[in-house]
Amino acid sequence: MKKLALAAALSVAATSAFAGGHSKMGKYSEPVIEPAVVVAETKASSGGIIVPLLLLVLVAAAVAAK
Repeated sequence: MKKLALAAALSVAATSAFAGGHSKMGKYSEPVIEPAVVVAETKASSGGIIVPLLLLVLVAAAVAAK
């Protein structure tokens, strides 16, 4: 009896997994095409190192003053 109930439960689960695979009118929906990803290269500059160097100089001056 347990095997029969298990078989019935698995058959119900399997039939619901295959139901409703198509859209309206029996036609497939059009595929969605994602836009291409554009990667922009950046220029390297020394502007990003000025602030950390100034902070290092300020910390060194504060330590030297004590």
